[in-house]
Amino acid sequence: MARMAGTPGTPRVLRAMNDRAALDLLLEHGPLSRTRIGKLTGLSKPTASQLLARLEAAGLVLATGTTAGRPGPNAQLYSVNPAAAHVAGLDVTPIRIKAAVADITGRTVGEFELPTPGRRAQGTVEQVVQAVDEAAKAAGLNRSDLHRVVIGTPGAFDPSTGRLRYASHLPGWHSTTLLDELAAALAVPLEYDNDVNLAAVAEQRVGAARDHEDFVLLWNEEGIGAAIVIGGRLHRGWTGGAGEVGFLPVPGTPLVRHVTKANNGGFQELAGCDAVVRVARELGLTPVSGAPLADLAATLLAEAVQSAETAERDGTPDTGPHAELLARIATGLATGLASMVAVLDPELIVLTGSVIVAGGEHLRALIQAELAELAVPRPRLVIGAVQEHPVLCGALQSALATTRDEVFDTSR
Repeated sequence: MARMAGTPGTPRVLRAMNDRAALDLLLEHGPLSRTRIGKLTGLSKPTASQLLARLEAAGLVLATGTTAGRPGPNAQLYSVNPAAAHVAGLDVTPIRIKAAVADITGRTVGEFELPTPGRRAQGTVEQVVQAVDEAAKAAGLNRSDLHRVVIGTPGAFDPSTGRLRYASHLPGWHSTTLLDELAAALAVPLEYDNDVNLAAVAEQRVGAARDHEDFVLLWNEEGIGAAIVIGGRLHRGWTGGAGEVGFLPVPGTPLVRHVTKANNGGFQELAGCDAVVRVARELGLTPVSGAPLADLAATLLAEAVQSAETAERDGTPDTGPHAELLARIATGLATGLASMVAVLDPELIVLTGSVIVAGGEHLRALIQAELAELAVPRPRLVIGAVQEHPVLCGALQSALATTRDEVFDTSR
């Protein structure tokens, strides 16, 4: 909750705390009656009535119909006013910018995708502005109607220099003045974060890591990355590079020196999308060419899982190349995870990204079994629950968290 003006314990502060509790309940449960809000907050009916009248006058709640189908008179229902605020989130990759706008309830009300080929007719700032403007337009809004924009990119912006690091594959995003230029061009409060960190935000707020204070999210798509949450907060590191585990030296791969120039490292070579394709070819599995490596890897693992499930239904052991592919990739992923687990000892590990998701529960179980033999701590492994645009979802959730603290603060 945002810090509130006034002396703690004064009527203004207590009213604001009750207001926020009621708004959070409406977000969680949907429309509620005055009586139900009173019971959930412990407030008397007169106090709950005053609270709702205050929030309605402030434009934060709306009367939205009545209860029906119950004994007794129908009760007025209240819900959060969706128009109280809007935010935008952006997911930036080397090939496209995907933007979305959500209202204060978290409902997505506008989307836009802008392809960004290597030879750009626009500069980076112009592309971001266009993506935000078009997403806002799809929501029936102007950019000035937005309370906040959050941008997710590969790599991380170094807080001491403003330069994007760990993402040489994202052209146009490495100027030390880029963030200032974006802020000036958008003229809307702007935040930015690493894409994998935002995927962790999505899992923490609406996915598999809800109610978990300590967890690691392992991402495997175009590259391998991790997000680290300790005590409920993202750990970003001194230069923003915490979780850049694709560079992690691991057994089974050559030691890579000058990794920033090589733009690669041991863990990526052992278990990334390129490793999946390479191992498949070694085993005589021929992927269809032409697709991006992450898509090829996901297809290969999905086919391997299908083979395993068929063998299981037939009651025969699966000892072919598909089973070997799953086993080798599971061992590779567990090898990198063992190093992280030894240092962090997390309660939970969330596995996500298109490559891991394609392996599903079958791959997760293999990784869990391998990790149990490689590490002393035994964290629980789960497949991520936010599988549709997780970075974009995390950007919106991050923007909503800060915006709600501001908009829902009635102490001022």
